[in-house]
Amino acid sequence: MFIPKNFKFRKHQKGKNFNKILSKLTVQKPNCIKLKTTTFGRLTSNELKALKQNINKIIKKRGRVVFITFPQTAITKKPIEIRMGKGKGAFNHWVAKIRAGTIICFIESEFLLLTHKALTYAKNRLSIKTKITK
Repeated sequence: MFIPKNFKFRKHQKGKNFNKILSKLTVQKPNCIKLKTTTFGRLTSNELKALKQNINKIIKKRGRVVFITFPQTAITKKPIEIRMGKGKGAFNHWVAKIRAGTIICFIESEFLLLTHKALTYAKNRLSIKTKITK
């Protein structure tokens, strides 16, 4: 689900400059609660899937969940106990590079207490620190 359909290169280089990563969308809506990061790091596709499942479990059909971040970087890993050299390792998982202040997702709903509860449960599933904003 959280895997890109088309990509130019199967294997990426790591890269260390998080300053060039920009959030794609900023929303200003009245009944909208956002999940914003406070630290930089990486979110795997499994973490984002767990986040979505946790939110949908509580919200059900009482609101609309929109995810802004998407995993676009492929991470490779070599097998254990293999010697140096012989090229880059095989593909392992997808990752979204995130910097501080990026909005991960937002929920549009009339039930503000319910959405706040859903985001508090969901943010425990992430490996980076986040906060809930209106």
